[in-house]
Amino acid sequence: MTKRDLVVRISNDTGMIQQDVLAIVQRALDILSESLAQGQTVELRNFGVFEVKLRKARVGRNPNAPENDVRIPPRAVVKFKPGKQLRAEVLKLSDKLGKPEAAPKVESPESTSH
Repeated sequence: MTKRDLVVRISNDTGMIQQDVLAIVQRALDILSESLAQGQTVELRNFGVFEVKLRKARVGRNPNAPENDVRIPPRAVVKFKPGKQLRAEVLKLSDKLGKPEAAPKVESPESTSH
């Protein structure tokens, strides 16, 4: 889903003009980005928590030249932890995706008799 898809869907659900919805969605995203850029945690109940974490410095390897170590400096990254409700909804998807289709039964050579 893109921001455009989100705007169209909200506009259709609420009857608001798409330009107004876009302005609201964009402002909400700007506020979230500003808060994270200041190192604040953003918690959206039942959705999840966005948190700024500091990654430690580490040594990486270039797969094309494994003999050369590459120093990766420490840096701030945004982590997302889903809320209970979102986690439960996504977990339902794993049941749908995890069920393999009924595979055709293949008989082993020992079980076939002539």
